[in-house]
Amino acid sequence: MKNIIFGEIKKVLGCDFILENPKDKNLAHFATPLAFSLAKELKKSPMIIADELAQKFQTHSYFEKVEAINGYLNFRISKNFLNELVTQALKNPSNFAKDEGKTQTFLLEYVSANPTGPLHIGHARGAIFGDTLARVARHLGYKFDTEYYVNDAGNQIYLLGLSVLLSVKEKILKEEVEYPEQYYKGDYISDLAKEAYREFGKEFFREENIPSLSDWAKDKMLVLIKQNLDQAKIKINNYVSEKSYYNALNATLEALKQHQGAYEKEGKIWLASSLKGDEKDRVIIREDGRGTYLAADIVYHRDKMSRGYDKCINIWGADHHGYISRMKAAMDYLGFNPDNLEVILAQMVSLLKDGEPYKMSKRAGNFILMSDVVNEIGSDALRYIFLSKKCDTHLEFDVSDLQKEDNSNPVFYINYAHARIYQVFSKANKSVADVIEADLENLNQDGVNLLFEALNLKATLNDAFDSRSLQKIPDYLKNLAASFHKFYNENKVVGTENEDSLLKLFAMVALSIKTAFALMGIEAKNRMNN
Repeated sequence: MKNIIFGEIKKVLGCDFILENPKDKNLAHFATPLAFSLAKELKKSPMIIADELAQKFQTHSYFEKVEAINGYLNFRISKNFLNELVTQALKNPSNFAKDEGKTQTFLLEYVSANPTGPLHIGHARGAIFGDTLARVARHLGYKFDTEYYVNDAGNQIYLLGLSVLLSVKEKILKEEVEYPEQYYKGDYISDLAKEAYREFGKEFFREENIPSLSDWAKDKMLVLIKQNLDQAKIKINNYVSEKSYYNALNATLEALKQHQGAYEKEGKIWLASSLKGDEKDRVIIREDGRGTYLAADIVYHRDKMSRGYDKCINIWGADHHGYISRMKAAMDYLGFNPDNLEVILAQMVSLLKDGEPYKMSKRAGNFILMSDVVNEIGSDALRYIFLSKKCDTHLEFDVSDLQKEDNSNPVFYINYAHARIYQVFSKANKSVADVIEADLENLNQDGVNLLFEALNLKATLNDAFDSRSLQKIPDYLKNLAASFHKFYNENKVVGTENEDSLLKLFAMVALSIKTAFALMGIEAKNRMNN
């Protein structure tokens, strides 16, 4: 809707302008401060210019009223135009709020947790944000692919195998073992040990078999991680292996050296990242010839950036903040535009239950399992709360609040609006098809404003995606639900002469809620449980 209105205004004005959404919809649906920017050029006051511009729209069918107020040009949308949009949306609900003509392509790499254990609640935040970003982008017409980078090499994978080996020796073979300072623990390691013992037998558990045991355990953990993601309705297109990039390391190092991006010193190979904004240079290859994490990541990012996407997006934990400048430096040296690598940081999560810190999972050993929280409050509530604040801000929430069935629970509050609409249709013994051709001429101003709000979803989605501020979607839904509940309480529907018009309005509100919820990975309820 906003794009259509912008295009129509531009046809009349013949110049670019800013189109704003006033908070008070009784004042206007859209407004532009164009007169202020033209004042100097035309040598007139903004008030006079706004009055003159308003006269150009007096016969435009899309607008009920266009008026100048304090130098602003205010637009109120006509009921006829709103009705056309509503009819079109209700006839083609699967296409509502979609966009066309998008040519930009994206590759999102996210989650990418080490396959050494189940996903914890910290992983869930970036996972839910990334999945929702992908859903919104595709709905808006972008080509948007997703990827998980599997760190299946290095010391952490060796430690996984060693941890399973030691668990077998201690708990099954009853041998005395000495655990290293860093190792993986928790019931999931014991479970892996039991399964490995059944599969391989006693003679297998020797030190020389740790690499094979590590690969086996890693594959088991990857299956578990995919199950954790599936439980929260998260699907990732592609999983790529760190090991698969090993053969490209030497070529990548040579390319860096050719562009003065890498050099040798003290028996190591360094990335000259300090010349590109990093606080210091970073080691890529250690004295013993082993690559650092950075080396593998540079090779992987070189591959990603060379695939032809307009933008590669990473979602990283907040502790990776310092990693951004060195990775952008490497891409710059390798001939890529570093601005085409975008990094979104996911801040930490603090979890409470009845006001007290949520207990660590015995199964995980020392962290809160994502699966435990999903089992307790459901994926819908988890997804909503993780999308309710900007990804790079700290989030604290109490799971008990999300189990309440009252207005303090935003998921319940929004779902109640959706279910209430279905209840009204049931009382009227009508379907959407019965009211789809109703006109909206008799809607009062509050009804028109509610309809405008329901039709404004696409603008909200575009804004949320462009700014990477997905919290704007749940904010939109809370406001829409509040407006609906207020209107419902103040207006009788069933049995009135405006019944069909009001039901059509309600159907549009329900479609907006259902569509936005679906893009958040949440299923809108048609009825609430008693």
